[in-house]
Amino acid sequence: MSGLGPPSLGASRFRGPLSRRRFLQLAGAFGGSSLVFQALDAWGMDMSSTRSAPPPLSGSGQGKRVIILGAGLSGMAAAYELSRLGYETPILEARDEVGGRCKTIRGGTEVRELGGGTRRCEFDEGHYLNPGPWRIPSEHTSVLHYCRELEVPLEVLVNSNPWGWIRLDGMEGPLSGRRLRQAEVTADMRGHTTELLARSVHQNALDLELSAEDKERLVAYLVHEGHLANEDAVYRGATRRGWTVPPGAAEPGQPSDPHDFLSLLQSGLGTGFPPRWGPTGTVFQPVGGMDRLADGFERKVGHHIRTSREVREIRQDEDGVRVIWAHTRTGETGVLTGDYCICTIPLTILINIPSDLSGEVQRAMRGLAYTPSGKIGLQFRRRFWEEDDGIYGGYSVTNAEWSGDGHVTYPSSGWNRRKGVIQVYYGHGGDAVRVSAMSPEERIEHGLSIGERVHPGVFREEFETGTSFFWHLEPWSLGGYASWSMEGRQNHFPRLLEPDGRIYLAGEHVSHLTSWMAGSIESAWMQIERIHRRAAQESGSARGDT
Repeated sequence: MSGLGPPSLGASRFRGPLSRRRFLQLAGAFGGSSLVFQALDAWGMDMSSTRSAPPPLSGSGQGKRVIILGAGLSGMAAAYELSRLGYETPILEARDEVGGRCKTIRGGTEVRELGGGTRRCEFDEGHYLNPGPWRIPSEHTSVLHYCRELEVPLEVLVNSNPWGWIRLDGMEGPLSGRRLRQAEVTADMRGHTTELLARSVHQNALDLELSAEDKERLVAYLVHEGHLANEDAVYRGATRRGWTVPPGAAEPGQPSDPHDFLSLLQSGLGTGFPPRWGPTGTVFQPVGGMDRLADGFERKVGHHIRTSREVREIRQDEDGVRVIWAHTRTGETGVLTGDYCICTIPLTILINIPSDLSGEVQRAMRGLAYTPSGKIGLQFRRRFWEEDDGIYGGYSVTNAEWSGDGHVTYPSSGWNRRKGVIQVYYGHGGDAVRVSAMSPEERIEHGLSIGERVHPGVFREEFETGTSFFWHLEPWSLGGYASWSMEGRQNHFPRLLEPDGRIYLAGEHVSHLTSWMAGSIESAWMQIERIHRRAAQESGSARGDT
């Protein structure tokens, strides 16, 4: 989901191909969050979770075996729920660890990439980067359900922070290349626009029929909303945008001067910032790293999991399923048989595994593309963003953000500690491919160049070590997340929801919450409910029940 630059006024806004990221920015600018969520839903990317608890299943699965392929969140959630009903739930996982893309990189973590060998992360103890999922929106109640049930401690993630920086280079007007507080831009745009509306009320320029009393009430609201001067409804700045000299014990303080309206409009900030898409409510993160959620599942179903088992073939007939596997390190091979199979293997991998999946399902899998994605995290010897700039969590942006770069995200834990890790890059699509083609050292330099735009000088000076991770180079993923086209969602997605013989697919790609952990979990809930219903019917038929 790469773009071409920040939106600006006029026809230049529509130059070049209109990517999803660019469309969402324009939709947010003109239509607000409601239009953004309509677009996300049309693309199968609606971020609202639909279930808050697993399906209420009764009865017993004793004597039935469900083979689960993949020990990510989807596979482990399925095993957890089915095993409580008495099913046997062996899990085969190709990696040496559980969690799938619910992963955390810490000091000592070895990162393996296709064609790039293995390298070791050198972060200090207690510091980490979540290369995959890194946020749990409050609306994703299915994920929060397991955080409670598995006793995974959560803390608030500061998803946005008006005190973060924004810097746009190469734009029109006097604000180009300047560091601005996000609060300045928001306050000034609100102030100037409400001033214009207040003037139109006074000049009877509204196309609404308002009484004199209604006009007074509206102007009073606008004065309050935009921090306009009471005497003439003119915007001259607001303390919420920041201070030139902050108030103190004996110092009354000096509010900062606003940017003029024309400069803001020329820069494109009026229509492109702040971004209006992303989680809208409270956002959480597990204390200590996102893989704490995977650890919670492993404590419950770890005895079912066989790691380092690569699936070589998936076969089925009317009586059951047969999976042929090979140990990734020893070369040992084996066969696992069961009554049903839940396959959570990413379709980028599954499509190349010999199987008895129908031609219809094979065609549906080819109708889905996976978006390349990756992150760069840098550790610093001093938390200068807190000490020098007063930024605690949230992010700063540059105009490179609209091409995948430039989203400098600060840690939401370890406040006031000596060191910290910044997620300095989260790229998608073609930009992620471009950056992943760099050497590990070049990637770190790329991250430093992004951070230098908003923290000049100090970013390099305080840098210690860094790491990078790209999912399209991870051998057992070959992609960041599913990206359904509108055509694919209509023509192919419905087929993947349904069982193919005794094989059921699950994972974020089999949901309308692609790229989110909630999609993985809720797809598993959908399939275990179907399997349990089918198992009960087949058992009844075997006994002659009617």
